[in-house]
Amino acid sequence: MTGQAANQYLRTKVLTATPEQLQMMLFDGALRFCEQARAALAEKNFEQSYNLISRVQRILLELNCSLKHDVQPELCGKLAALYNYAYRKLIEANVRHDPASLDATIGILKYQRETWGMLLDQLGKQKAAVVANRLDLPAPNEKMEASISLQG
Repeated sequence: MTGQAANQYLRTKVLTATPEQLQMMLFDGALRFCEQARAALAEKNFEQSYNLISRVQRILLELNCSLKHDVQPELCGKLAALYNYAYRKLIEANVRHDPASLDATIGILKYQRETWGMLLDQLGKQKAAVVANRLDLPAPNEKMEASISLQG
């Protein structure tokens, strides 16, 4: 895929994504940039690691700014503290060229991504159950999911 086609694909993907999918894309991007920054630190390419870590910091700022404190103040407060901690670890990684600080952020982001994935899965099942009820179909369950094969 050419660079222009890839950019157009990404643009379309972002513009058509649900807010939940956009959140997952932020976690995926942050993790990808962290892994690339780790490799750059190992190669002592500090300019590249700085640029990549800065991208992760911008993603963390976006995640932090998107919190809706008026809806769930306690949860948002905890998430804000977690994102702020990860941001500080990124500063340490940049200033000290410390892969361990970067690994701390990677651990947090992986955990958050996994949690978000479970939430998306649960939301998908709830939406499927609502649609099934409207169509007078049985709601999806574990046994039904196990019997469905995507391999045709």
